[in-house]
Amino acid sequence: MKKEQFNQELLKFLNASPTPFHAVATMAERLQAEGFKRLDESHEWSLKPGGRYFVIRNGSSIVAFSGIKTPMELTGVRLFGAHTDSPCLKLKPQPEIHRKGYLQLGVEVYGGALLNPWFDRDLSIAGRVTCLDSNGNIRNLLIDWQRPVATIPSLAIHLDREANNSRTVNPQTQLPAVLMQVGEDQKVDFRQLLLDRVREEHDAADVVRVLDFELCLYDVQGASLVGMSEQFITSARLDNLLSCYTGMQALLASNGDYPAVLVCNDHEEVGSTSAEGASGPFLRSLLLRLTEEEGRLGQTLSRSVMFSADNAHGIHPNFMDRHDDNHGPVLNQGPVIKVNANQRYATNSVTSSFYRQLSEQLGVPYQVFVVRTDMACGSTIGPLTAAELGVKTLDIGAPQWAMHSIREMCGTDDAYHLFKVSQAFFNTESLPMV
Repeated sequence: MKKEQFNQELLKFLNASPTPFHAVATMAERLQAEGFKRLDESHEWSLKPGGRYFVIRNGSSIVAFSGIKTPMELTGVRLFGAHTDSPCLKLKPQPEIHRKGYLQLGVEVYGGALLNPWFDRDLSIAGRVTCLDSNGNIRNLLIDWQRPVATIPSLAIHLDREANNSRTVNPQTQLPAVLMQVGEDQKVDFRQLLLDRVREEHDAADVVRVLDFELCLYDVQGASLVGMSEQFITSARLDNLLSCYTGMQALLASNGDYPAVLVCNDHEEVGSTSAEGASGPFLRSLLLRLTEEEGRLGQTLSRSVMFSADNAHGIHPNFMDRHDDNHGPVLNQGPVIKVNANQRYATNSVTSSFYRQLSEQLGVPYQVFVVRTDMACGSTIGPLTAAELGVKTLDIGAPQWAMHSIREMCGTDDAYHLFKVSQAFFNTESLPMV
């Protein structure tokens, strides 16, 4: 795949995936189109040697795998992990706020979001709705208004003269989104609006009631190539849908000669502690089903390697003092090996050297990131998965700006370079041993 096609399909994937549910549905559609078969965790599996399969949990996490031909305890597994969730504003269960003739929606902040960029955006609503139909069946349906239906207006500078000096955001009082103007005494039931949308979007006249929902606001401005030479990509959810897409493309492009697994977990931004998060049993239970017994799983993992792919902090030209002088990754100069002495990243010298060797064989650049010693370091699914499975792990990612903003920015070269190395990783016969 050429870089231009890779990036154009990345833009489409980002636009089609406003929520983890939509991201997984989009990935599942692409995998099925390429011959992957969906499995059900609640059923017995009958796998064909060399077959290609995927499993979904909660609609928001997915594991896809291929190349299961020989006993995996002899070959090890090539694992690529990422996460489907991004910081955002999620609607509260009873979100309606009626004030001064306006209907607003109350929100919770999901993850470590930058809040100021959410003001004055054209926002839409998307997510999962759990419904009851006329036959008494409970159905889970995805919805996406796909147009601006809400906004969070800023307060005028005239009413807050210190806004440019010391503006803080109270998420309880200042983030409710304006949905519509109504009569002073008119009360609008948001669940009725949802019901109307479900019926329209899914042509589902038999849906009679909305039982509950998991919905979030998102910016309708689509992903774009930016810059005089179009060297950058700007979009919501680059952290970490860029890595999900990259891992998927690498798996699709792999030759299938060796066991390869792509895992994209939900809930990384809030600690990963859930049934479908990286701290949960999803990946381990799948690998155990493939290896059939604990002993073989242990042997397999001792020969395996995982790439934990999550974007890295590129050095910002306006804030260069926020980086260590020797570890400031630059956009479009290669994926970033992420290192932390306190195990906030799972990289060690073995996995780092393995990645360096693969990159150099391909002629692909790479960089290294270490957080400033006087600053706290973020983390990824890497240490969590390494601790859960006991697998050698590398933390890697494309450098980006504006991490956790409503609109983030990365280079057009870096995800493609990570794709090329990850494809080689899936195809390599020899994995490092300790």
